[in-house]
Amino acid sequence: MDHQPKFFENLSGTGKAIGVLTSGGDAQGMNAAVRAVVRMGIYVKAKVYFVYEGYQGMVDGGDNIVEVSWESVSSILQVGGTVIGSARCKSFRTREGRLQAAYNLVQRGITNLCVIGGDGSLTGANLFREEWSGLLEELAQKGKIDEEAVKKYAYLNIVGMVGSIDNDFCGTDMTIGTDSALHRIIEVVDAIMTTAQSHQRTFVLEVMGRHCGYLALVSALACGADWVFIPEYPPEEGWEDSMCVKLSENRARKKRLNIIIVAEGAIDCHNKPITSEKVKDLVVQRLGFDTRVTILGHVQRGGTPSAFDRILASRMGVEAVLALLEATPATPACVVSLSGNQAVRLPLMECVQMTQEVQKAMDEGRFVEAVRLRGRSFENNLNTYKLLSHKKPDAELPKTNFNVAVLNVGAPAAGMNAAVRAAVRVGITEGHKMFAVIDGFEGFARGKIKEISWGDVGGWTGQGGSILGTKRTLPAKYLEKIADQMRTNNINALMVIGGFEAYESCLQLHEARSRFEEFCVPICVLPATISNNVPGTDFSIGADTALNAIVETCDRIKQSASGTKRRVFIIETMGGYCGYLANMGALAAGADAAYIFEEQFDIRELQANVEHLTEKMKTSIQRGLVLRNENCNENYTTDFIYQLYSEEGKGVFDCRKNVLGHMQQGGAPSPFDRNFGTKISAKAMQWISKKLKETYRKGKVFANTDDSVCLLGMRRRNLVFQPVAELKNETDFVHRIPKEQWWLKLRPLMKILAKYKTSYDVSDSGQLEHVAMHSPKEAETGAI
Repeated sequence: MDHQPKFFENLSGTGKAIGVLTSGGDAQGMNAAVRAVVRMGIYVKAKVYFVYEGYQGMVDGGDNIVEVSWESVSSILQVGGTVIGSARCKSFRTREGRLQAAYNLVQRGITNLCVIGGDGSLTGANLFREEWSGLLEELAQKGKIDEEAVKKYAYLNIVGMVGSIDNDFCGTDMTIGTDSALHRIIEVVDAIMTTAQSHQRTFVLEVMGRHCGYLALVSALACGADWVFIPEYPPEEGWEDSMCVKLSENRARKKRLNIIIVAEGAIDCHNKPITSEKVKDLVVQRLGFDTRVTILGHVQRGGTPSAFDRILASRMGVEAVLALLEATPATPACVVSLSGNQAVRLPLMECVQMTQEVQKAMDEGRFVEAVRLRGRSFENNLNTYKLLSHKKPDAELPKTNFNVAVLNVGAPAAGMNAAVRAAVRVGITEGHKMFAVIDGFEGFARGKIKEISWGDVGGWTGQGGSILGTKRTLPAKYLEKIADQMRTNNINALMVIGGFEAYESCLQLHEARSRFEEFCVPICVLPATISNNVPGTDFSIGADTALNAIVETCDRIKQSASGTKRRVFIIETMGGYCGYLANMGALAAGADAAYIFEEQFDIRELQANVEHLTEKMKTSIQRGLVLRNENCNENYTTDFIYQLYSEEGKGVFDCRKNVLGHMQQGGAPSPFDRNFGTKISAKAMQWISKKLKETYRKGKVFANTDDSVCLLGMRRRNLVFQPVAELKNETDFVHRIPKEQWWLKLRPLMKILAKYKTSYDVSDSGQLEHVAMHSPKEAETGAI
């Protein structure tokens, strides 16, 4: 981009007062948002107030509205729910209640409100804003405030953030709390699967979502459920028969368990409720299967926020403060939301209206419209689920006579198996014969290749590591043998799932095309690595799981320090030369510093960090957390930094060090990685089918253009296929990282939240956008 960066130093909050409240149902991550608003507010020299107990506290005033300091929000990042409380408030719905609330705010000079809640809370805030000047005039007439106050506090600015585990708000891809709720659901499903396997049982799981089926749909996608019931997509007439046929077919295929997921608001096409008990009774009566119901209930709202929710909430909190600082009387109330991987601002009421439109469409039985209004991410989830859950009878499947091979390359990453499963099933649906290559290119050269069927990949989504086996070996030294195997098995296309090695391998195959015609076939790379160091994509499969492992460990380590005061922990993360895990881990765990290769540092910076921690030990927060990427500097090793801190901190704090190592690579994949892996893999397979049709000439496939070897990545808001040959210029091959990395823009965010002075480029934010209604075509092309 050639525009001049715009820094927020020019935005001052001096003389401004910001009130922050959480309202409606609680959601994990609300505290991270509260913390970010408070710290960013104080950073720009505004006064920040907690409004306890939501709107009720605003109406009651007194001790419910309190000015807060930097330390007030210490140690709340890892706590679920909301520490400032939330309450349903009847009195705020009356004009008298709002009059009292306005009086309480004016008394403290608060004319900026940051509201974290669902659509009801945000609608209430907007009404309050519209009535504000009228309320002040009424207060002046009653003699409660003077005319000067009416002029001085003439406008109320409002910025909303959506905290809701249901993800039921239009205009944002993810609401704060959704990812954490999915974590809770998936933990339960994984646990239930082991017991169901033992007894050959059917489990009916009821998840939250009275009006929105997002949680049910994504958890069904993430655990490979047999059937899912959601309010937006009621089953067709006669669903009872089709479901029972599907369940008994699965049993006949030696599948020992069935999982059915029901959203609490599920309905049939006549708008009649479908309950978990009804589904259970049906299975028992018709099939006689041993069936149990588990209702997850409030477990889904509880627990610690996931890494994704903490980062999302921190980004949104900072963006909300910027929006308040830039707001003028003419700016409409806005919500800060997420589109793809970008924080955007949208007019609050447009989002609310669209959210209400969905409900209206459902009430009127316009279900196709309801799904479209939910947004492209929801639509994509539904289409992918439909594609993967039901196998058509062989007679109905097309026959293309194409053979497609799938392999894993590089280090294992959680979510690889979900990607393989999706590739195999979509490939079979498209009419191809699918082959699995064992142990990467090394196995390929040795002929370790076999046909893989629909049933072979059942239950793979929740498995960590790589079931196919993976090796770091690049194909260069085996080119001839691999070409032989491609010819012998008549392989017409390749899907390569892996990290930087997978990308390099495909570059080598691309370059070898002039010598080996066998490589002139469509080839697609899916980025899967915990390091997130593959060019052409913002996210890689596996990085979210690793990040959660790091954050969980950091939480435990921080807790261990709560007994012993004045302790600093130095923690080493993986990632090769890529600082993604260290930087994002630091942001999600509330660390004081993160040392990464991409941002060179010297002894002066280390000294400054030690002094910063010494100052911090004088406050009530008596512990420190420092993350270091394994290759950030060859001389400033983890041991060196540990020894330096120990020496310099003598008498002030003591030090401990931890090397996290391979625990970052293991574990069951997070919901994000299962879902991301499944969706991009399905999309890649459809691309391969398209390329096969385009390049099939005279009885054979011949693809020799650059755009037939692509990497599928997520770029800002869209999924994009990029020729690997073009990505070459974007790559630093020595350090195995992309030359430009989006997350470096979030680096100042971590520093601000840890109380460092820094400059933060806000060029990307600031424009108020409109809620885009997308066409059905767009759902196929762009979104994730």
